[in-house]
Amino acid sequence: YKGEGILPASPQSVWECIKPVAGGLRTKWDQNVKDFEVIEAISDTVSICRTTTPSACMRIISPREFVDVVVMKQYEDGTMLSAATNVEHPLCPPQPNFVRGFNYPCGCFCIPVPGEPDRTELLTFFQTDLGGYLPQTVVDSFFPSSISGFYSNLTKAVKALKA
Repeated sequence: YKGEGILPASPQSVWECIKPVAGGLRTKWDQNVKDFEVIEAISDTVSICRTTTPSACMRIISPREFVDVVVMKQYEDGTMLSAATNVEHPLCPPQPNFVRGFNYPCGCFCIPVPGEPDRTELLTFFQTDLGGYLPQTVVDSFFPSSISGFYSNLTKAVKALKA
């Protein structure tokens, strides 16, 4: 799935809301992220992270956990990138009460809008196997509304950050 939108905030403000760091803002505004923890920091830009999600779709989708290697990068033009893909890690075996999901390569690009310092183009790519025994129709109905909610809630979060 691909999401794309222009947000009414600087790339730094958008990045502050979405960057994948422990104690970051994402757990406060993203309804699909319950907790985010760094299992191992490999460098200042690469880490192994565990993300947990709450139940969704009236509890048809039970809580999930994802373990990913995450890389963050800033480019010369000011674009900021967070990319991730599934990894197994000995310090993070599957936890009870969670279904282990699997992220294929995915990520977010915060791209400055030329000449408009208070606007950011955000490109998101999601390739997720939710795991478990979900009918494909449930998965197919969940992701579009989830991505729409992501952009809507992120817009509210960056506006609150500016206030």
